[in-house]
Amino acid sequence: MLMKASQILVRTVVLAACAAAFAGCGQRGPLYLPSAPQAAQRATLPQTLTPGSGAAPTPQPPASAASAAP
Repeated sequence: MLMKASQILVRTVVLAACAAAFAGCGQRGPLYLPSAPQAAQRATLPQTLTPGSGAAPTPQPPASAASAAP
C-alpha cells in the first residue's frame, strides 16, 4: 500500500523532531555531580518542583579572600 502525502509529512516531522531532541539534548561527556561550593547554593530537583515546600538548605556565607589565605 502506498502512504498518503499527509502520513508521509507527519512521519517525517515526528522523525525530525525526535532526531533534533536526541542531537541537542545537552552536555556532552559523562554526567557528574558538581562538588564546587557554588553548587551547594543551587536548588535540588524536589525544591524546583515544589518551591514553597520549605525544604531549602540553610545558605552558607561565601568564603572571603582574607579567610582563605594561610
